[in-house]
Amino acid sequence: MDDRSPTRRLGKNPVAVAAAALLLLVAAATIFGPLFLPPSSAEPSALSFSPPTLAHPFGTDLNGRDVLLRVLTGGRISLLVGFCGALVSLFIGTSYGLIAGYAGGRIDSFMMRIVDILYSVPRLIFILICINAFSAYLQEFASARGWTWLVSSSRIAILIFSLGIIEWLTLARIVRGQTLALKSRAFVTAAVGLGQSHRVILLRHLLPNLLGVILIYLTLTIPAVIIDESFLSFLGVGVQAPAASWGSLLADGAGALNPVRIRWWLVVYPAGAMALTLLALNFLGDGLRDALDPRNAGK
Repeated sequence: MDDRSPTRRLGKNPVAVAAAALLLLVAAATIFGPLFLPPSSAEPSALSFSPPTLAHPFGTDLNGRDVLLRVLTGGRISLLVGFCGALVSLFIGTSYGLIAGYAGGRIDSFMMRIVDILYSVPRLIFILICINAFSAYLQEFASARGWTWLVSSSRIAILIFSLGIIEWLTLARIVRGQTLALKSRAFVTAAVGLGQSHRVILLRHLLPNLLGVILIYLTLTIPAVIIDESFLSFLGVGVQAPAASWGSLLADGAGALNPVRIRWWLVVYPAGAMALTLLALNFLGDGLRDALDPRNAGK
């Protein structure tokens, strides 16, 4: 493999490699970890607010539930919401920015003014409106078709969609700026001269040259979506019981804190899992940015 390739440059960045390994470890732990815990971990016990022990390494909560199991299963939802919400944002922002930058002129100006207007919309109010307006309708729609999995997960589905459609604005601006710079290049001019359609120019010529920027921004959008979901769940308007995410676990832990007894394990472990994941994503994003920077090609 060429030493100047982005993959090789990324592999030479120990921080980025460690961040990628940590992300894989967290993902594997949340997906497969609960399968290796004893079945009793999923059942409430009489050990209410038990501190960490060998039987319960992360302690137990108010209902005697194993906190380790809840952190792992909560991580599934937090990572799912973060990844899927970022993909929704990626699709909308990339499409919007490509069209605006390629069209240029009045169309570009009009589309960017829409982005400016959407920036002024309060995010929390928008998400609350989406949840309250569409949750019942989605449940009814899914129930009529026998989609029981969607009935129980309707709130999470709406949360993913609503978070995705508020995180795309910055990406649209970035993609639009890059498209404006690329469309004046010789290879785009040649494609226009050969009579290629706008769709072909957008998908075969412009989009491949934007993949680096898009990939970097994806690693930065996932943490933003996870933080938004955790904040909403902490306030009680996001993921609802019996499901749990890192944000809802932090809310439960904060509710159990009091001046008489500090049950630290209810806050430290969910917060630690979320902090490590977000830190790894940001370090990986920095590593990808350096690896994909053409100015580092000779390094």
